[in-house]
Amino acid sequence: MTNELTTGPGGLAGRGQLLRLGAPRDTAAVRHLVTFLVASVVTVLGTRAYLAAMDYPQIGGGGLHLAHVLWGGLLMALAMMLLLSYVGPVPRSLGAVLGGVGFGLFIDEVGKFVTADNDYFYAPTAAIIYFVTVVLVLIVEGLHGRRAHHPAEYLAVAADRLTAGLAGGFTPTARAEARELAAKGSGQPGADLVAELVEAVPDDDTDVPDPVRGGVDRVVRWLDALVDRVWAAWLLICVLLAVGAAEALVGIRVLRGLVPGLPQWTGVAILAAVTASVVLLAVGITVGRRNHLRGAVWMRRAVLVSLLFTQLLVFRAVQWTAAFGLILDVLAFAALEVALREERMAKARRS
Repeated sequence: MTNELTTGPGGLAGRGQLLRLGAPRDTAAVRHLVTFLVASVVTVLGTRAYLAAMDYPQIGGGGLHLAHVLWGGLLMALAMMLLLSYVGPVPRSLGAVLGGVGFGLFIDEVGKFVTADNDYFYAPTAAIIYFVTVVLVLIVEGLHGRRAHHPAEYLAVAADRLTAGLAGGFTPTARAEARELAAKGSGQPGADLVAELVEAVPDDDTDVPDPVRGGVDRVVRWLDALVDRVWAAWLLICVLLAVGAAEALVGIRVLRGLVPGLPQWTGVAILAAVTASVVLLAVGITVGRRNHLRGAVWMRRAVLVSLLFTQLLVFRAVQWTAAFGLILDVLAFAALEVALREERMAKARRS
């Protein structure tokens, strides 16, 4: 029996190193990580807006200044204490928010730590923060966007959901989610036991609200409704063209020497990246007339060029005023992700 569990089709021998070490990926990890990143970015923008409106007040006196990086460190420490103190999925939403706000307060002061004179207003700060955020997004994509979950990971997440159920019961929605996860892990060692435990957990008629998950679900439902509209594709194209035009104007300003301290090659790079995005968008429009899925893939590439390259240079040129274009790019990217998911699901149903 031991050999079968170890070397059989559902056994341990064929699993990756992380699974063998006991580190399965959470199927809800992307939601929590996106919450962390969104909280960080909103905190940075909110902090900058508040300080500008209040004429940059300082907390302290007598030669002391309690910089907000300290409050950021405190919130990140609280998030770690929360996540290390409790088992199960319940604390993760709150930990993601607290950690994200703390990281935003921390990274907002990066200008002080990369300059000899502790310059909070260091011009490349916006670009540095944007670059760090992009790197974190790429790490999330690398961890969760490239490989499908192993059945053992689904089973492990089902067991993780059980910890909340065993302590406080299952609402109908929570039980349905745990059942689905356990079903996806069927055939793995212990799958039948987990499925039995899911059914053995007592009912709980009181659904404790999770504002983070509720907010994410509302955004997804809104995007689902949007991409089903006939005019949604043309709205998306117009948004991307408007963002590209704004980026091109920034590149032209840099080329004309209207942005002090920036070399002309920055303007050339911005215009080159905008051109690449427009070409990819044009390909997406052309291909999308015959194949919606492939067209959405090409349009997604256009947005990625803008997010990974153009926006970084634009933030270096015009700093925080580039945030509006970034928000539009992120919304367009999210809408395309929803559209791609729907197209793939429709294709799977047809096959």
